[in-house]
Amino acid sequence: MSDADAATVARPAWRFDRPDDEQPSLREVNASIAVPQTGVWFRRLFAFMGPGYMISVGYMDPGNWATDLAGGAQFGYTLLFIIMLSNLMAILLQALAARLGIATGRDLAQACRAYYPRPVNLMLWIACELAIIACDLAEVIGTAIALQLLFGIPLVGGAILTALDAFLVLLLMNKGFRYLEAFVVALLIIIFGCFAIQIFVAAPPAGTILHSMFVPSSEIVTNPAMLYIAIGIIGATVMPHNLYLHSSIVQTRAYERTDAGKRDAIKWATADSTIALILALFVNASILIVAAVAFHDTGHQGVAEIGQAFELLSPLLGLGIASILFAVALLASGLNSTVTATLAGQIVMEGFLRLRIPQWARRLVTRGIAIVPVVAVTALYGEKGTAQLLVFSQVVLSMQLPFAVIPLVQFVSDKKKMGNFAIPRGVAALAWVVAAVILVLNFKLLFDALAG
Repeated sequence: MSDADAATVARPAWRFDRPDDEQPSLREVNASIAVPQTGVWFRRLFAFMGPGYMISVGYMDPGNWATDLAGGAQFGYTLLFIIMLSNLMAILLQALAARLGIATGRDLAQACRAYYPRPVNLMLWIACELAIIACDLAEVIGTAIALQLLFGIPLVGGAILTALDAFLVLLLMNKGFRYLEAFVVALLIIIFGCFAIQIFVAAPPAGTILHSMFVPSSEIVTNPAMLYIAIGIIGATVMPHNLYLHSSIVQTRAYERTDAGKRDAIKWATADSTIALILALFVNASILIVAAVAFHDTGHQGVAEIGQAFELLSPLLGLGIASILFAVALLASGLNSTVTATLAGQIVMEGFLRLRIPQWARRLVTRGIAIVPVVAVTALYGEKGTAQLLVFSQVVLSMQLPFAVIPLVQFVSDKKKMGNFAIPRGVAALAWVVAAVILVLNFKLLFDALAG
């Protein structure tokens, strides 16, 4: 047998896994977190917990606040079904992203580069960069508004201050990836606690909430205003850059790079992201429910801006600290989102272009692109303009979703690429249905926009 034949026999039939001469994703922290090989199940789950909470940040960032707030104030509990639907989509898609990263040793950007021709890769890279900028736009606005509400800092000044978060991320990364995860989880606990108190005080009708969450209304599709916000909610919830991020950071665990080790890692990583996204579902639903109780049910349906919500929450809910809790959670959300946007930008740039630049430089460039329109819109149109820009950024995110979802589903459902790690036909069919729903909603939105 020749050397070539021997090499063919030694290698699996599928060759989509990362070759040895290709740098691993986020190589500075790749396989840096130990995973116990024995012990109780909880120890193994705890070792894998972290990436799910990091990606859950993108599902409760300031962009979600704008769309959920507008949805609750204008339409009451009706759009709770969209929040539930988009969260279920997110659980499925993030599980697929984790599977791709663990099974192949590549993140989604690296997988696209390995499979698609260069022009397609450039298009996908540009689409993903636009998504990251749109997400960053929401973070700048949300953080600036929170700083204004809590400390009286003008919106323009708050937007400029957000550039400093580049150094926060750099500091945490230098300490180790677990420190970064701990920072994220601590802020998530603050967000969760703030909304748990507000939901307790609001005391919404449980029966109405459950009905709205599980039984869709036809008005969601027939009412253009409701559909616009519904698509914004999906865009704000299912984040395209989160799919790239998750496929990378699951590889920070030092699981055995064997078939058995990868299967075990996929199981625990999926459990991690599912639990974390249930937390995100609670936060998103809470924002809409609080808005419905405080604004829609009291005749304040016109409330669509975060600043307005801050002013009215305490008197309408009858809780003096309600507005402060709302602003604190918003600030924690904005700070948290900067971490994931920074990492996603690095992963996308290195994966598609194999271009490495210092993290602080990458962060400042991306944040600078986001700060300019915020400052300009604030100067020209004031707070109302930034509120509209916030909702618009989520619609832009939604328009970018197909460029991440379709490659992901294509890869993980292809046995030639994934081998034994390819998803079953039933799961693949469900994933393609999700991709189709996203495409249809996007085309509907685009048609309505062009039609005037």
